[in-house]
Amino acid sequence: MKIKPQFTALLTYLPAKDGVRTTPVSSGYRPTIKFPFDLELYTGIQNFIDAELVFPGDTVTAEIAILKSEYATGNIYEGLDFDFFDGENLIGHGVVTKVISPTSERSPEE
Repeated sequence: MKIKPQFTALLTYLPAKDGVRTTPVSSGYRPTIKFPFDLELYTGIQNFIDAELVFPGDTVTAEIAILKSEYATGNIYEGLDFDFFDGENLIGHGVVTKVISPTSERSPEE
């Protein structure tokens, strides 16, 4: 079962000298995400657009699918800043560029 993304975001990974990551990540990477409206951490699947690998220091656009997102999705809006982590270590920052409405993916017969 493929999880549909809830939003797209511009992600900036910290450079190796500033962050914990020193190796690239591939599309499908699942860091935890911290939104400013909640104390919870959410697992977010990052599927990179136009890139398969992202290196420390890179900026990339990605579709993000949040696991167990019932609470979070109603609070996500364009322009929302968030951080993402590998374990307890901050590895990057993101900005929501587009919220993907669940009703925008209707079947062709509708």
